[in-house]
Amino acid sequence: MKIRFEENFIDSLALKLQFIAKDKPLAARKFKDELIASCKDILHMPYKHRKSIYHDDENIRDLIFKGYTVVYIIEDELISVFALIYHEKYKNSRVD
Repeated sequence: MKIRFEENFIDSLALKLQFIAKDKPLAARKFKDELIASCKDILHMPYKHRKSIYHDDENIRDLIFKGYTVVYIIEDELISVFALIYHEKYKNSRVD
């Protein structure tokens, strides 16, 4: 089985890394290295991660990494990583 990083994922990652690198270049490199390592780990157990909340397909999965969702699809002998999504956590606030 092989892994392929799609253009959309690469572009999203590049933007995130540019943002981090403005203040902390070493942190950007560490983030990238750890994220890519986590993606490559998918090869060992592709169905380990939850079914995607963004797609209604058992072969599309969500890997959660430091508040980000890496979305990938499992096809025959290929895993395509195609999205990197970040959603801000909403603070619980009371309205009286």
